Amino acid sequence: MFSLDAHTLAQAHGYVMCGHCSAGFDSLATLTEQLPPEPFQELPANEPAFTPPQLDLAVYRPHQDEPEPSLAEPLAELDEFAQLVVTPRFARSREPGPRHWPWVLTCLVLTLLLAAQLGWACRDVLIANPVTGHWLRSTCTVLDCRLPLVRDASKLQLLARDVQTHPTVPDALLISATVRNDADFAQPWPVVGITLYDLNGKAIAMRRLGPSEYLGDPAAQRRGLGPDATTALVFEVDDPGKRAVTFSLDFE
Repeated sequence: MFSLDAHTLAQAHGYVMCGHCSAGFDSLATLTEQLPPEPFQELPANEPAFTPPQLDLAVYRPHQDEPEPSLAEPLAELDEFAQLVVTPRFARSREPGPRHWPWVLTCLVLTLLLAAQLGWACRDVLIANPVTGHWLRSTCTVLDCRLPLVRDASKLQLLARDVQTHPTVPDALLISATVRNDADFAQPWPVVGITLYDLNGKAIAMRRLGPSEYLGDPAAQRRGLGPDATTALVFEVDDPGKRAVTFSLDFE
């Protein structure tokens, strides 16, 4: 009696050998999960669980007086047979000729055009990236070109703000703000949202001002707000009355 596991059974489909006398036997025929009752009795011999494969094709070695076949003869016959086979046109190898260069040049031009299109589609990401943006700005400095402006309102830092009655326009307020661009790249002037609140924090007036409404210089609008640049913005808005006690500024 032996103790064994499923891995041992699977190795030879249940056919195992005794570790004491090296006799082989089929363990599946007498497999049990519990010990048999005593006294133990020797079980009858059984056949293996599988039948060994039978070999029908015999290979005879030639006698010493017969010359052994040479490998060159079948190889020569194989070469003659290969010469009779017609190779398809698409499988024939051709030496590259001078007529291939237009195709190579066309593929190269198309690849460059595709790369340019992808770069233009992802220009904002490339310019905003510290590595690629620095490389692009350096290249434009050498080539005397200008990169398109990339908008990132999260990089605009409000340093100071103030509101007062307009000195020359009646029923109007004059709001000023100091803004710094913390980005490494120039970005367009933001759309500024101004909201006025009453004493309870309820919004009573709101207005969105585009760059053309608070900047009088078209050239400054085209240049945008440079990297690490600080500027003062002034806004003229209607005075909603004494109910307005505080305000907020948002950049878009």
